[in-house]
Amino acid sequence: MTGIVLAGALSGIGFVLLVIALQRPQTRGSAAPIALAKMDLERNRQREATQATRTGGRAPGLGPEPGSGARVQLAGLMIRRELDMVGIRLPAGLRSDLSLIGRSVESHLALSLFGALIGSIVPLIFSGLLVSVIPGLPVSTPALLAAVGAIVGGLLPTLQAASRATVRRRDFRHVVGSFLDLVALNLSGGRGVPEALNSAASVSDGWAMVRLRDCLQVARLQGITPWRALGELGEETGVAELRDLSAALELVADDGAKVRESLSARAASLRRRELADAEGRAQARSQSMLVAQMLLAIGFLIFLIYPAITRVLSS
Repeated sequence: MTGIVLAGALSGIGFVLLVIALQRPQTRGSAAPIALAKMDLERNRQREATQATRTGGRAPGLGPEPGSGARVQLAGLMIRRELDMVGIRLPAGLRSDLSLIGRSVESHLALSLFGALIGSIVPLIFSGLLVSVIPGLPVSTPALLAAVGAIVGGLLPTLQAASRATVRRRDFRHVVGSFLDLVALNLSGGRGVPEALNSAASVSDGWAMVRLRDCLQVARLQGITPWRALGELGEETGVAELRDLSAALELVADDGAKVRESLSARAASLRRRELADAEGRAQARSQSMLVAQMLLAIGFLIFLIYPAITRVLSS
């Protein structure tokens, strides 16, 4: 009984720690530029760490920021250094998902490591108790369950990041369509392309519009064109519409009429694509509901005819 209580307590503590590790504070409104500045700082530190690893030295100022996530950042930084030394990099799709949800590569690697550890410890404890209670259970069962739990726990942060990024990417596309309409309206009022982009990005404090506004501000500070910054943001987040917008603005930036026509056409195309996606999701949900209703009907019919069938078979 004492072992079972301890196993339950350890499992509960591990689950609570996993939930706390996967949680991330939401950044909205005026807090978003601070979070983006931290992301830029972390990206610079990552580049310095990679360069220092290649040259065999240590880059200055690579220690994690003080705070609750310092140990997580330190563990993730150590894992990334080891991966960079052997030439292993995260897939581009995963990096874009992490950029879109605002999670650094180091944090993701640390969460994956902690998830694998927790996923291996919890099944190992329970399977060890089962082996002690059931004498005929193979001894290799705890090791097998621990390996499966480690794989599942290590993949859980990646699956969670992909799920959140899918929702955010769909919302970002919707915001990009509205952003194009606003830019076209500003161009119709006689503004230039940079001014129209900045004015359109300042109408809302949603996270996607704030991301666009900060991207344009960084472009102005760095001295690059706004369309190039939008293209880099599209590459970083995996939003193809921003890359297409960047290419279109680069081609017709000097002709206001062509810019307005191109943006209006792209906004209409985005709306049609979103409508088609919404209809596809609605049809998929309708099909799933139909299957659920059919299963309920079949179960109800079985419930009705089962007594009659049992009477016929027993007589």
